[in-house]
Amino acid sequence: MKKTSESFKKLKKTDEKITMLTAYDYSSAKLIDASGIDGILVGDSLGMVCLGYKNTLSVTMEDMIHHTKAVVRGTKDALVVSDMPFMSYQTSVYDAVKNAGRLVKEAGAEVVKLEGGTKICDKIKAIVDAQIPVMGHIGLTPQSINAFGGFKIQGKDEEKARRLIESAKDVEKAGAFAIVLECVPDKVADIITKSVHIPTIGIGAGKYCDGQILVYQDMLGMFSDFKPKFVKTYGEIGKQMTQCFKEYIKEVKNGIFPDESHSFKIDKSIIEKLY
Repeated sequence: MKKTSESFKKLKKTDEKITMLTAYDYSSAKLIDASGIDGILVGDSLGMVCLGYKNTLSVTMEDMIHHTKAVVRGTKDALVVSDMPFMSYQTSVYDAVKNAGRLVKEAGAEVVKLEGGTKICDKIKAIVDAQIPVMGHIGLTPQSINAFGGFKIQGKDEEKARRLIESAKDVEKAGAFAIVLECVPDKVADIITKSVHIPTIGIGAGKYCDGQILVYQDMLGMFSDFKPKFVKTYGEIGKQMTQCFKEYIKEVKNGIFPDESHSFKIDKSIIEKLY
């Protein structure tokens, strides 16, 4: 059954955990969707895991539209969420609504995600008023790493924890249907989850959130530039891929591949006429 933003709300009410993973192309989206996942995020993390940037700041609207289109084509049941990239909504309410509309109209996204708390609630409200569902994102917001001084845990002292809790409430009031909590102490995430009526999706925020999300390359051991503490590796697919590539190279070099089973045939009488 097709998942929607309303489906996520119902899962919170019934205490059923929500599952999400990232995807950035047709093939991975199709595999993840077939697994029964609740939601797929086309994250601006594609800047690092797909495009090789050192962070997410260089990702453009065109990048997000291009990759979201591919994921939408490969997704049948999961809710498709698309990140609004850096400076696509911070500049004005008008830009926020216009670019959110592009992700829905041009790329086929069903939901857009915005990083930031209280300060961007005017943008969240305007996008929701334009009939586009919004997923919020607070805690460690990667688009703000220069302001944070790097990738750091958020909400570790009383003042900052209280600010996160209030931000979550403000994001809910602005109309977001769900909110991502990234790199937040688990007990703070627990308080936030109990303080809002919308689902919380954790990434490095502990077990008390209503759901979880990971970058699929991280959990499959495919991205080795760095590994966050909160990532659990479910398979060493990266090592498997490297081994397969090496085996392919070896077989081609030694004339093993392709063999007859991987070749096309033609009638011998035709070949004789070609000499």
